[in-house]
Amino acid sequence: MSGTHRVLVFTTPTCPWCQRAKAYLRSRSVPFKEVDVTRDQHAARDLVRRTGQMGVPVIEIDGHPVVGFDQRQVDRLLGLVPAR
Repeated sequence: MSGTHRVLVFTTPTCPWCQRAKAYLRSRSVPFKEVDVTRDQHAARDLVRRTGQMGVPVIEIDGHPVVGFDQRQVDRLLGLVPAR
């Protein structure tokens, strides 16, 4: 289930959608590692290279980037039943 997935959440401190994404993952008991791209310039450059996007959040699940907080896609990639 969700414990077997590798989840990275690329964020900035001032991003409200980042906060929502992290709160959602916590509410579903999904462990994740947060990467603050304002503090990790290498991660920021790599994220742009891989996704073509400069915006956050980007939720990477098992190497598959989800640009923005797309709850339906996150649920699908994690094999979660959609929250009500």
